[in-house]
Amino acid sequence: MKLNRLENVISIMKNDDLTQMIVTDPTSIFYLTGKMIHPGKRFLALYINTNGNNKLFVNELFPVSEDLGVEKVWFNDTQNPIELLSTYINEKEVMGIDKSWPARFLLALMESLKNTKFINSSYIIDTLRMQKDEEEKDLMRKASNINDMAMDKLQKTLLKDLTEKEMASELAKIYEDLGADGFSFSPIVAYGANGADPHAKCGNNKLKSGDAVILDIGCVKDKYCSDMTRTVFYKEAPQKAKEVFEIVLEANKKAISIVKPGVKFCDIDKAARDYITEKGYGKYFTHRTGHSIGLETHDMGDVSAVNTDVLKPGMIFSVEPGIYLPGEFGVRIEDLVLVTEDGHEILNKHTKELNIIK
Repeated sequence: MKLNRLENVISIMKNDDLTQMIVTDPTSIFYLTGKMIHPGKRFLALYINTNGNNKLFVNELFPVSEDLGVEKVWFNDTQNPIELLSTYINEKEVMGIDKSWPARFLLALMESLKNTKFINSSYIIDTLRMQKDEEEKDLMRKASNINDMAMDKLQKTLLKDLTEKEMASELAKIYEDLGADGFSFSPIVAYGANGADPHAKCGNNKLKSGDAVILDIGCVKDKYCSDMTRTVFYKEAPQKAKEVFEIVLEANKKAISIVKPGVKFCDIDKAARDYITEKGYGKYFTHRTGHSIGLETHDMGDVSAVNTDVLKPGMIFSVEPGIYLPGEFGVRIEDLVLVTEDGHEILNKHTKELNIIK
């Protein structure tokens, strides 16, 4: 059990007058216990009570021999875990639950506890997960370092004249060779006009001279995610594409330059968006500037015009402005940025300057 993390959760619960909550998200349970359990469609829950009566409800199908610092309550496939859980709950107190708990479990518990008020308490752990501790920062640096090396190898692989799908397959091998634990998300390898779709799917396209190539890749290492995008050019870079690239690069740098504690997420988005708009491409920057990242590729929190939350030390998020010209090409440049005590640290070291692959 990550005791300090559980203590932080209980401290927030007390401050918010919440005495009990149920955590069912496997990633959040890992964050609090150090044990990752993938229950599939089966029931898994960590019951937290500010009186210290904390229980992990886990199916006997999943072996958990470690001492997690919390009592384990076992059940099997012939038992009703909701009935078991409800015996520990104070029906007269408000119950906090996860935002993503399947209705088949939640509705059954609500039926069992007709006099209990339920609220969404996910914000408690989500907020704590946004600020990484020293161990997490090092794990994020490690994952990003692997991603830097993978990006270097992947760009060189472009010379093999492979399709987008084949490049994605090559990336899987690269990650395996570098010791990564797999993809943190399905990679985007997009040539030419396909790159004008911000969420392009890898297809059977082949490279043509002058293509802008978007490489949006990320791996998982020791449960923590990396994410980075680089746009390179194959054989040559047409003048218009060069100009767009330099605009996106400058927008990326301007946004990162203001990152420090106290700055608002929306200010970072504004720094990138205003510059791209000033250069005449505002309507072609069609997504938010970034997202928080950690145990999941998209943790709570984003870099967008509507997020007025302020930056705090330990937060890690992407800064990834882009310009997408339908039928022509797209350019996106993405780095992960860690908020430090007095500024920021860019986790990605791989060059993002103009690069023509020849």
